Amino acid sequence: MTDSEPAAAGRQRDRDVEAVGETARRVVESVEDVIVGHPGVIEHILTAMFAGGHVLLEDVPGVGKTMLSRSIAASFDSSFKRVQFTPDLLPADVTGASVYNQQTQAFEFRPGPIFANVVLGDEINRAPPKTQSALLEAMEEGQVTADGETHAVPQPFTVIATQNTVERDRTYDLPMAELDRFTKKLELGYPDEAEESAMLEQVVGDHPIEDLEPVATLEDLERAREVTANVTVEKPVRDYITRLSRYTREHADLGASPRASLLLLRAAQGRAVLEGRDYVIPDDVQTEIEVVFPHRIKTGFEDTGSTVLLEETLDAVAVE
Repeated sequence: MTDSEPAAAGRQRDRDVEAVGETARRVVESVEDVIVGHPGVIEHILTAMFAGGHVLLEDVPGVGKTMLSRSIAASFDSSFKRVQFTPDLLPADVTGASVYNQQTQAFEFRPGPIFANVVLGDEINRAPPKTQSALLEAMEEGQVTADGETHAVPQPFTVIATQNTVERDRTYDLPMAELDRFTKKLELGYPDEAEESAMLEQVVGDHPIEDLEPVATLEDLERAREVTANVTVEKPVRDYITRLSRYTREHADLGASPRASLLLLRAAQGRAVLEGRDYVIPDDVQTEIEVVFPHRIKTGFEDTGSTVLLEETLDAVAVE
């Protein structure tokens, strides 16, 4: 290897990171044409997608969870399917099932709505656990099993699930094993006065989602995932993530799992790319931990315990 080869490789990495960052900027601007006032949430979803992860949106009705998911899918020119989870929804309604073909006299697999690049699982906690679990295999392994046969879902593949935080009657809390599959849990919150006014101005006439044109391709997303996976994470940063996880285990009924550590690292890589870097710094970890860890931590204080513990963890664990 000549002296110029490492330098050339470094320049190529810089160009790759810059290209992914430009893709992210285009998508954020595109989605903001539809969803006003949530650039941080959009960025968090993008870093999860770049890391190959999935997102849980938990909020009150009517703040734009479904529209946000549709807008991101449309911005990437990707296929989009929505599954409305209800108490009578069956696993086969999500994954698909074999149907008898009279002409061929054979059973043929008819894919369910899980077979899309972006899948919105709306109000996932309204379906019973057996149906909720239909998402697990696809989220974890990129495939579903129906009637004893395995079928790969389209790639890239992202699940965005929603939960209604107001109505709890006749709902089924997601088990920790399923929550752990989601890279991040996010909240949109209400827009402020100016943002809500701008939203009302947007929807006079045709809804802006109808005019949304793709600003990136699935190939761009695949490239973003490849670049993100190769972002450098030095040992001091890896050790910092490990110490953060271990602190939560020592101070909670259920702390962050090794999977949580891995997903935090991946999310931090995505954040680094979004910030135009090919290496992770502690600030990336601190930004991402706020949405990667809380839904994985269980304390004796149901509503605020994980948030308080996370703040304590960040204060107690120093960057070395």
